[in-house]
Amino acid sequence: MLRTTIAGSLPKPGWLAETEKLWPAWRLEGKALEEAKRDAILAALKMQETAGIDIITDGEMPRQHFVHGFLEKVSGIDFQNRQTIGIRNDRYKAVCPTVTGPIKRAGSVHGEEVRWARANTKNKLKFTLPGPMTIVDTLADDHYKDRGKMAMAFAEALNEEAKDLDAAGVDVIQFDEPAFNVYGDEVAEWGVAALERAAKGLKATTAVHICYGYGIKANTDWKATLGTQWRQYESVFPLLAKSSIQQVSLEAIHSKVPLELIGLLEGKDVLAGAIDVASNTVETPEEVAAAIKAAMKYVAPEKLFPCTNCGMAPMPRDVAAAKLKALAAGAALVRKELGR
Repeated sequence: MLRTTIAGSLPKPGWLAETEKLWPAWRLEGKALEEAKRDAILAALKMQETAGIDIITDGEMPRQHFVHGFLEKVSGIDFQNRQTIGIRNDRYKAVCPTVTGPIKRAGSVHGEEVRWARANTKNKLKFTLPGPMTIVDTLADDHYKDRGKMAMAFAEALNEEAKDLDAAGVDVIQFDEPAFNVYGDEVAEWGVAALERAAKGLKATTAVHICYGYGIKANTDWKATLGTQWRQYESVFPLLAKSSIQQVSLEAIHSKVPLELIGLLEGKDVLAGAIDVASNTVETPEEVAAAIKAAMKYVAPEKLFPCTNCGMAPMPRDVAAAKLKALAAGAALVRKELGR
């Protein structure tokens, strides 16, 4: 009960890439870069194991960005033809590659990384993939001219990849869908359907992560416009409760999300954020425990997984390590109180 995990990403070490950046440039190239990525995976696994995290990830070390790391090995995308588009419903502008033809996975994208991680930890292993809607929202489209159709094309490619990772021994496959908090109508029209298509036929536990974003200025500025209560989950959670997805990862601590919305996820495992990724202040174990107990008012401890609000990629590495230790220690405090 109360098994801890993280949303996915961890800060990259300075010998691998630029630090505290969402789009860090690699420090190396060629064979040296590939070797460094493997070493960084080991470092990420060790950081989580040492902290006492139960279900761990590769920290997304081999990926420059959580979306484009997958797209680099998908045909139909022109990375040289980039366009400036508004993403997350025009929340901010980004220079994005362009879809110019049919989407098709060129081959295994993350299989080698997963096999390396699986061989080097005895912990439960989670792997994160971008969700179809969030991928669509991060690309210019000169081919499909229909977001729903393009999402389904990506869902099929993601499903092929997810099945490969499933076979390689991943315990949890999580799809990251921050776009779900922005496009409520489209989530109902085709977003959940595309997500379920991406997760179809998997033996691993399936999860979706929906948050209010990294602790970057564009996201914090957006949050400031959302009023005294952030209720975006209210329209999405009932749809997910009816879906085949088994776990839902959400933002909780230091946010204005009304925690009673967790009750809309009846029957699902809940990965509740107990670590704030928008602040470099390290939570105390007692603060983490309080966040866990607040979530326990709406979900049984057997179905609650203390987590981070979002990825930690742009954060100082020492801060991230300290926050992981606080997460594990806070969960341990609650387990002790419960007598388990």
